[in-house]
Amino acid sequence: LWAVAITLRVVLVENMRRAALRIVSSRIARQEADAIADRLLGVNGQVANPDALVRARGDASAVPAAFVVQLAQRLRDQDPTVTPALVWLEKHLSDQHTTVDEIVHEEHQRQGASNVTVRNIITSMRLISDVDWAEFFESVSLVDDALRSGSDFAQLDFATRNLYRGAIEKLARGSNLTEVQIAQAAVAATQQQDASVEERARDPGYHLIASGRRAFEAVIAYRSSIWTRAARFNTTVGAIDYVGGVVVLSFVILVGSLLALDASTVFGSPLPLFALLGVIPAIDTAVALLNRVVTRRIDATFADGEARRRGGARTAGDPLSRLSGG
Repeated sequence: LWAVAITLRVVLVENMRRAALRIVSSRIARQEADAIADRLLGVNGQVANPDALVRARGDASAVPAAFVVQLAQRLRDQDPTVTPALVWLEKHLSDQHTTVDEIVHEEHQRQGASNVTVRNIITSMRLISDVDWAEFFESVSLVDDALRSGSDFAQLDFATRNLYRGAIEKLARGSNLTEVQIAQAAVAATQQQDASVEERARDPGYHLIASGRRAFEAVIAYRSSIWTRAARFNTTVGAIDYVGGVVVLSFVILVGSLLALDASTVFGSPLPLFALLGVIPAIDTAVALLNRVVTRRIDATFADGEARRRGGARTAGDPLSRLSGG
């Protein structure tokens, strides 16, 4: 559903491209017809050449309609005995079981249709830009409908609702259930909680993006990928693990850089100097790479317990605060 807007734009641009190609090809054909007409009539500094059309268009089957229309207009009121090109043109059209008048009529209709097409494409693009696609998406999404029917999903802000949808999409990719079935399972999980369970477990988000995620994955038979497991491992690492990763990665970068040098340099006396000079750049590169990997693989989390200890807890009405125990 999210792809509807961009798909419509792509289709409109593709239609515009085809219309533009037709317009450009027709213009090139008319320019070619004008050039041949100038040689046939001996105008615009050209020497009259009655055989110019036959020499330029020996293959009669390759003559486009725009070329025929423009040439017929230029050679109008000419005597066929003086301008043999008219005879050639009439024979070419008779072989195709048509006439000059029919070709002119069809070409004018084609030009009019192209103008209408371009105008409609531009109008449609403006209309697409005026549509609130987020509101449209949520009004027709079956996932949203399932979440709204059994929870306070509609009262959450858009960013939170999108977190729920993103979690459902990832879970659907790793299980045999559809997104709608996973949404229904999340709502059912909230209704199965007894009175002894804390309030946040009665929200679908607890099972989709919070502490109940692992148990919910077992219920829907979710199979996590290697990347997902690596990301979860990254969320549990501490300062010692981070520093260790920087050290190992720095060593690998430094050794790889030294081995890439010439063998005589590596195993000669300059080796300690190169190693000493490369320590700082290797550490900087390792830190940059590790930070990029960590930030790419770890999703946003909310440490409300730590926030409360520091006096910065969320308000009770914050939906994400409720999920994380705030």
